[in-house]
Amino acid sequence: MLTESDALTSPQDLSVAFDTLDGSSRPVDERERIGALDALRGFALLGILLMNIVAMGMNAAAYDNPTVTGGSSGANLWVWTVMHVLAEGKMRCLFSLVFGASVILLTTRLESRADAADIYYRRTLWLLLFGIVHAYLLWEGDILYPYALCGLVLYPFRKLRAKTLIIIGSILLVLNAGAYIGHGFAQRGMIEKGQAAERAAASGKALSEDEQDARQEYQQFRRFAQPTAEQLTKDAEEWRSHNPLRVIGARAKFVLFVHSFPYYHPFNWDIWCMMLIGMGLMKLGVLAAEKPTRLYALFVLIGYGVGIPVNSYTAWLMISSNSDPVLHEFAASTYDLGRLSIALGHLGLIMLIVKSDWFRGAMARLAAVGQMAFSNYVLHSMITAFLFTGYGFQLYGHLQRYQLYIVVLAIWVINLIVSPIWLRQYRFGPLEWCWRSLTYWKRQPMRRMSADAVLTA
Repeated sequence: MLTESDALTSPQDLSVAFDTLDGSSRPVDERERIGALDALRGFALLGILLMNIVAMGMNAAAYDNPTVTGGSSGANLWVWTVMHVLAEGKMRCLFSLVFGASVILLTTRLESRADAADIYYRRTLWLLLFGIVHAYLLWEGDILYPYALCGLVLYPFRKLRAKTLIIIGSILLVLNAGAYIGHGFAQRGMIEKGQAAERAAASGKALSEDEQDARQEYQQFRRFAQPTAEQLTKDAEEWRSHNPLRVIGARAKFVLFVHSFPYYHPFNWDIWCMMLIGMGLMKLGVLAAEKPTRLYALFVLIGYGVGIPVNSYTAWLMISSNSDPVLHEFAASTYDLGRLSIALGHLGLIMLIVKSDWFRGAMARLAAVGQMAFSNYVLHSMITAFLFTGYGFQLYGHLQRYQLYIVVLAIWVINLIVSPIWLRQYRFGPLEWCWRSLTYWKRQPMRRMSADAVLTA
């Protein structure tokens, strides 16, 4: 039976499947697939690793701050700058758009079922559980948990008009920009009070309770944003430990912090705004390559035309200020404008390639990666956890920033070679199959059926 799509997997099954809703058995027409969305998902997934690899292979503060570790000059600084302009937040934005699109695909196909809401929420809650396990055991920057958490809210929005969805998403985007500005003022005040308390303590003055709290808050902030050499050494020792419990403990510190955010925190607005915009774009047919070529060309021209200058300016601010944390927060007021613009530029470029049939073989491989996005995403975490932590080779903190991208390239090659080979034999990736079986509480068919088997079914 043809089952509904998964948000992190392809919108329909690439393999030969059967539509038994009317009691007949017939292969699903290959044209029913939305290969453009698969390719876009695959592109976003590979792009996310460009940024995740930094926090996987070195102290997390280096993600935004090139002066922390991994080198802040030469090739390392160039790599940070390019990633800041073209990738940081942009790939996650693109992935969120695709997730929103998949919600529309799924709920549209579920509408005729009486248990539609049950399936949707059961599926989302399983993703939530997968995310918790993944975060604590493999990758503290896990995105499955927050995506599932935000996905719980999306079901009632499924029938809204595309324009309404895009407007709501855009409002959240503006509010998120305002939250960055507010946080910048709050952070500046915290730093000023903390530094004043430290000066008072150094002069031998007895600190009041408020001054002690300000000093402690500032020290905690500094340990995270600008760790000392001693703190970096201690951090590396935890991650390189051969004791798995110690590694999990180091990971849990960050996971507990992120998972303790209230549901209304701007961190979730960041996800919701893009998911809602993605839902609207899917209803308009934009994410299925259904629009005229000139529209996607405009996405490229306007997206890159706006995003590259905006992000280049914030990169210059960070470099010229030696990564001042307060300036970073104020500069982040343009973050959503810059990342959405670049993401739409990337989207337009992929759609142009798909519609023109350029690089057909490459797009087919990229689509295969997208169809197995859940499995490939977790595979990234497994490989990097083995390479960098005490689970395996203990390379954490040993590579410079630019050297991390040798690892990224190797993982990309694995994804692009293995995914198409796997899908020749199987209908889903292994985790996609597991998730789907749990969602429907029924073992799903895994192997593709041969042409002879189709004819005799």
